[in-house]
Amino acid sequence: MITELLMKLWGTILSTLFDVMPIAIILVGFQVTVLRRSIPNLGRVLIGSVYVILGLAFFLFGLERALFPIGKVMAEQLTDPSVLGIGGDQNWKNYYWTYLFAFAIGFSTTIAEPSLIAVALKAKEVSGGAISAWGLRIAVALGVAISLMVGTIRIVTGTPLYTFMIAGYLIVVIQTIFAPRMIVPLAYDSGGVTTSTVTVPLVTALGLGLATNVPGRSALLDGFGLIALASLFPMITVMGYAQIGAWLAASRKIKPNANNK
Repeated sequence: MITELLMKLWGTILSTLFDVMPIAIILVGFQVTVLRRSIPNLGRVLIGSVYVILGLAFFLFGLERALFPIGKVMAEQLTDPSVLGIGGDQNWKNYYWTYLFAFAIGFSTTIAEPSLIAVALKAKEVSGGAISAWGLRIAVALGVAISLMVGTIRIVTGTPLYTFMIAGYLIVVIQTIFAPRMIVPLAYDSGGVTTSTVTVPLVTALGLGLATNVPGRSALLDGFGLIALASLFPMITVMGYAQIGAWLAASRKIKPNANNK
């Protein structure tokens, strides 16, 4: 058993090394041939590269051994008729525990998303503190949580994905017109950083497990699409967060003026 695990881990390390190699070749190639400069702190760079490869390998190995199975098992348990107490009734309202779990897992995984933390800290730094790192993270996490809840409702009811995507992007377009200009690019990027290392595996496993266990649903047609929604809704919540902040700031300025009069 241990030998088998070690062999699989070694295979994951080699696969990760192969995947990272093109990036390393491009960076080194441009540094040496285009910029024509030696690599600064070469020893530290090599040690850091080893850490990155090992870290990615262990993370991917953990995903395969733990996170994917957890998402699948949770979806199976939450849709089990005996757990739901629904017998033969497949009314979408009976799956409320599934919706609550999707909301909770979407919020918690996004809060822990390393790429989102990096973007939030940089946004705070560049804006001089005008953008709160925690405020941005909570707004994005709330968007992902809502998207997964809506996505699970879509899977259970069998509603076509395009209806949610069209409606969502219409809201995004309208918000883009009225939201503060400084937040719009950040909101669009926030939608992208949610589809990263921590969120995607659990979301994918949840969608496929749910579509597999809900009667009348196809894993191929209904199991995918949660990630698309997870990248859409954070744009709405981040721009909404900025719009609410701008409205509150404007109302604070108006009140003193009104009292003076």
